Amino acid sequence: MKKVVTFGEIMLRLSPPGFLRFSQTNEFDVVYGGGESNVAVSLANYGVPVDFVTRLPKNDIGECALMEMRKRGVGTSKIVFGGDRLGIYFLETGAVSRGSKVVYDRAHSAIAEIESGMIDWDTVFDGVEWFHWTGITPAISQGAADVCLEAVKAADKKGITISTDLNYRAKLWNYGGDREKIMTELTSYCDVILGNEEDAEKHFGIHPEGLDVHKDGADVKAEAFLSVCKQMMKKFPKAKKVITTLRGSISASHNTWAGVLWDGKKMYETRQYQITDIVDRVGGGDSFMGGLIYGLLKYPEDDQNALDFAVAASCLKHTIKGDANLATISEVEKLMGGDASGRVAR
Repeated sequence: MKKVVTFGEIMLRLSPPGFLRFSQTNEFDVVYGGGESNVAVSLANYGVPVDFVTRLPKNDIGECALMEMRKRGVGTSKIVFGGDRLGIYFLETGAVSRGSKVVYDRAHSAIAEIESGMIDWDTVFDGVEWFHWTGITPAISQGAADVCLEAVKAADKKGITISTDLNYRAKLWNYGGDREKIMTELTSYCDVILGNEEDAEKHFGIHPEGLDVHKDGADVKAEAFLSVCKQMMKKFPKAKKVITTLRGSISASHNTWAGVLWDGKKMYETRQYQITDIVDRVGGGDSFMGGLIYGLLKYPEDDQNALDFAVAASCLKHTIKGDANLATISEVEKLMGGDASGRVAR
């Protein structure tokens, strides 16, 4: 299997146990995760050689994040060290009609203070076939955006496949960077682009034709997003595949989930899953991306199979506590085959 590199921030996640509110709890559950590290964990879990690149503080908390990556089989030898702190985010898990809440405490984190030249991308990309970044990284700071641009330029020069999850975050982009300009330049280097309708609208002003993107509900029609995929490919001609996730929000505990892929000629569509009694939806998109990269590497001539694997993998992630998807290939393939019974495996 070809080697993959992901680049971004890993954070300390602190959550009240169960469905407690921040104001109710006297303790927090600890998880380490982040968009790109979650993708790396998924890939390592599927047996794909993968390195996660970031900047960590040289202290006990940074070491804990490092150990979490090593425990999951992710390569950490290209991580650089410096700065004073690991970014933190607090998660209050919602239920039914009460949505989840995130509070960030990531200002002045090690990666927020990263600068151009700190990472030797030529060495990082030696023997690598695929590079993945997300829209979260350039939203952290100008330095992170600059280093991300260094990375995509270096990867492009080496002929490496580049993918992104556009991942718009309303609570980031606070440093004054020109979001559309930065994201347009970075995305122009990408071969595979993943995003939903909000990502396309917020980053590039691209809207689905004939659909109210602000109206939540279960009835999400794949056909309505074909226009988004076509507009994205027109804006980014290097892209070979544009993928959109389709989440219908019935409640915080019940979502519908599907996906579409446009290769410039044909639109592929998955079945729609009913995800009821969600355990943890954080990292759902990351698990989709991890499954998609694995699928495209394993089934390079079968986009439908790759897309089906990504959606099934992400569906299973919603049943797993924490940021990362720990579902196995056999579990994903079982769900792809239509077995959603959840019977005990004896």
